[in-house]
Amino acid sequence: MSRTSDGGNGEPPDPGGRPDDEQAAFSALLEDSAEDLYEHAPCGYLSTLLDGTIAKINMTLLDWLGYAHDELVGRKSFSDLLTVGGRLYHETHFGPLLRMQGEVRGVALELKAADGRRLPVLVTSTVKTGGDGQPLLIRTTVFDARDRRAYETELLRAREQAERERAELQRLNAVLQQTLLPPALVSVPGLEVAAHYHIASTDMVGGDFYDLFPLAAGTWGLFLGDVCGKGAAAAAITSLARYTLRAAAVYDPDPAAVLRNLNTVLNHEYNGDDPRFCTVIFGLLTPDAEGGGFRVTLASGGHPPALLLRADGSADYLPTPGGQLVGVLPDAHIATTTICLAAGDTLLLYTDGLTEAHTASNSEDERYGDEALLDFAQALAPTTAPGAVAAIRDLLDTFGTGVDDDTAVLAISVPAHTGDDHD
Repeated sequence: MSRTSDGGNGEPPDPGGRPDDEQAAFSALLEDSAEDLYEHAPCGYLSTLLDGTIAKINMTLLDWLGYAHDELVGRKSFSDLLTVGGRLYHETHFGPLLRMQGEVRGVALELKAADGRRLPVLVTSTVKTGGDGQPLLIRTTVFDARDRRAYETELLRAREQAERERAELQRLNAVLQQTLLPPALVSVPGLEVAAHYHIASTDMVGGDFYDLFPLAAGTWGLFLGDVCGKGAAAAAITSLARYTLRAAAVYDPDPAAVLRNLNTVLNHEYNGDDPRFCTVIFGLLTPDAEGGGFRVTLASGGHPPALLLRADGSADYLPTPGGQLVGVLPDAHIATTTICLAAGDTLLLYTDGLTEAHTASNSEDERYGDEALLDFAQALAPTTAPGAVAAIRDLLDTFGTGVDDDTAVLAISVPAHTGDDHD
């Protein structure tokens, strides 16, 4: 059985081997399809002479701009369709690049519609050359960028909103952080005191804390600690720890008893699926009537050892071995030590954000470490509490972004006797 003219299977007719009238009809159909595709393409097309005069433009672009065919073809140039800023860019950048390269792709411009509206577009232009290589005309494809502009505008709005929210969060974090630290250190007769809190990130509240406060009978208490974690949960533990330490010291100022009290509170409150703990060092300061300095008893619950910088220029860690993290075990072991702080001596307490900082001169995995800090203290001694804290601040600044954990520093010193001061 012979096939019908459409192939008998729904396929388009094959012009090969067909009568002349069928071939002509098929060719006309293809020409109509190509012309229709040009006129109603999803993007705008126009061809211009080398001087920019519009020679051809499709219906898509005419509809976007609201012009009739005869209003533009032979009467207007491509640059006439651009906004003032677009014309300047076309004359100074787009046109020269097109002449040099023969093609410019994906340039963002704005077209001006007949009613004055602005149409954001992406433009690609190509120079069409003849067989001799000489330029004949310029073909330009125009893509509607309104949806893209709306997306970019929304993206920018969302980004600005996020930046405002982040700024507000940072402000709230800063306010919260300040409430977890004493507004000012108390003045202790016969002592110099200084402290510093280095914030590693303004986006998160840290868990470091310190304080110096008076107790009964001419004694003072001090503490410095570091709660595990960051954020609101760490801030809650920090607040509880500060309150508990001060309250416990009033009830029984023995440093070991104070830390055992804190351990009981934390272990009782946070012993479930989300245990919370901290490292802390607590000290009791008592004036030494005979030596003229201070007697200092320190208790440590898993905290880095304090540094003692002597008036004779020596420096070393104070031994508090075996002290366990506070809040983990029901009966944590608390290590204690007692020293006499004489004239010219300085006691320095710090959190591990200092020793765990990445040093700028080494690899990312290189930490500053305990040995480097001891060398630093030995080179610094003898010094004063303000001098020691200022030196640590400068040291932290040299680490830059290598300090990825908050760092608290608290120092006390007995002023050197007149005539015995060291520079």
